[in-house]
Amino acid sequence: MNSEKYIGLDVHQATISVAVLDSTGKLVMESILETKAATILEFLAGLRGTVSVTFEEGTWAAWLYDVLKPHVAKLVVCNPRKNALLKDGNKSDRIDAHKLAELLYLNKLSSVYHGETGVRMLRELARSYLTIVKDLTRVMCRLKAVYRSWAIPCAGRDVYYTRHRDEWLGKINEAGVRRRAERLYQQLDMLQYLRQQARRELLAESRKHAISVKLRQIPSLGPIRSALAVALIQTPHRFRTKRQLWAYSGLALETRTSAEYCYVKGGLRRSKKQISIRGLNKDHNHDLKGLFKGAATRASVLPGPFQDFYQRSLAKGIKPTMARLTLARKIAAITLTLWKKGENFDADKLKSQAA
Repeated sequence: MNSEKYIGLDVHQATISVAVLDSTGKLVMESILETKAATILEFLAGLRGTVSVTFEEGTWAAWLYDVLKPHVAKLVVCNPRKNALLKDGNKSDRIDAHKLAELLYLNKLSSVYHGETGVRMLRELARSYLTIVKDLTRVMCRLKAVYRSWAIPCAGRDVYYTRHRDEWLGKINEAGVRRRAERLYQQLDMLQYLRQQARRELLAESRKHAISVKLRQIPSLGPIRSALAVALIQTPHRFRTKRQLWAYSGLALETRTSAEYCYVKGGLRRSKKQISIRGLNKDHNHDLKGLFKGAATRASVLPGPFQDFYQRSLAKGIKPTMARLTLARKIAAITLTLWKKGENFDADKLKSQAA
């Protein structure tokens, strides 16, 4: 009977360091491969037995996942933030590959989701749109920073409008500074045009996915947020419960406790010591967190069932920031439920849950 092989790959631009463990966890082979699909597959073809492979999430993760998936029994794209073993002791490509193989053998890796190829086009268009929006925001901040650096008040959005541009540029006396502002305006115009193009492509692609239309029923989840939600989540079945989605979205609370139990009169009892809350979890999808937080902020001022839910939270004495967090968690939970069950949004159910 062929034995099992556990392979750790430390992937770089030009080379891949490989470590192979057998079914007993013993290192049986080390190699350095060129970062090319044909070279990697040729190496795997020379191995006998059941092959399991792992490598860290990174620049080449999506490409390498597609290359290896049909040729191995198990493939784990692991989360580098949770590989504490790699940070301990000496570090090199060979050592990192060996440690990855050991963690795979011990089944101690936290995987990063790769799997839904049906939404890849939508996912790439969403990344393009989000990148352009971030670049646009960065240019807008730089433009205002130019005016502030010369003590020119620039509150509001008038500083960005074309019709007021000459007036704003006239407030800058220094020729070099004015030229820099003009360049920033040129970047602003180009990025605004690209954003509109990316927005149209994203919405056109999202119409091919029926769930994006259903998610628009949720108040404050408009066409763009619905398309982004489908692209970022990919499939609701990755999350067994809403709490897993909250953790992935950065909406879960991290708690700390110790010495949970004590003996009282010879009997074991749980301690009444209060659990310490250390804020929201930091390891999360930042784009998805921004989506749900933005939806909650919008819903808190938009007349409707979510605003009523938000106002009831405030009436209970909950701080506005915590009330918006609660609303963001509620929107995330409803998104997951509607997607999994295929139901339509029902405001009456929200009221009954909040009662």
